[in-house]
Amino acid sequence: MNNPFVTDQIYKDEDFSKLRLPKGDYDTCSFIRCNFSESYLDNCQFLECTFEDCNLSNSNIAHATFKEVQFIDCKIVGLLFETCNHILLSFSFKGCTLDFSSFKGMSIPGTLFDDCKLRNIDFSESNLSRSRFTNSILDDALFDASNLQEADFSLSHNIKLDPERNQLKNARFSSENVRGLLTKYKIQVIDQ
Repeated sequence: MNNPFVTDQIYKDEDFSKLRLPKGDYDTCSFIRCNFSESYLDNCQFLECTFEDCNLSNSNIAHATFKEVQFIDCKIVGLLFETCNHILLSFSFKGCTLDFSSFKGMSIPGTLFDDCKLRNIDFSESNLSRSRFTNSILDDALFDASNLQEADFSLSHNIKLDPERNQLKNARFSSENVRGLLTKYKIQVIDQ
């Protein structure tokens, strides 16, 4: 049985935590104020879709495809992005809470995280080169063996990472964030 192909559809105020979104291909669809909490989005394809003010926390996204998908003002807590389909993967996040989510081992260069909460998130072994973390909070975010070349952290907050365990060539940091790069050395930086 073929999965349905849905295009240009707008879903508003739907509760997919109780009634599952049918497996299918969703092209240029908008999901507004929908609840996907602990739901199943596995094996769905989302192409040029927008999720706005949705709750996707703890959803199953195994083998789901996200191509040119925008997440705006969404709650995305505890999502295991590394389980989704990595082919043609591209997305952006604006005003989202992604706490306790994981991008471990993913190649997502050029990804935008704008005004996001990224607390206790796992970016280890990921390629985040040229990604931008604009006005985002990175409390206890894990960067280990990550490619952060040309990434922009200059407007982010509370980043801590080991510069010896990550690729940082041409990455940008604010003077505030330099402290987070020196944490492992137990150096005190005094402002004058």
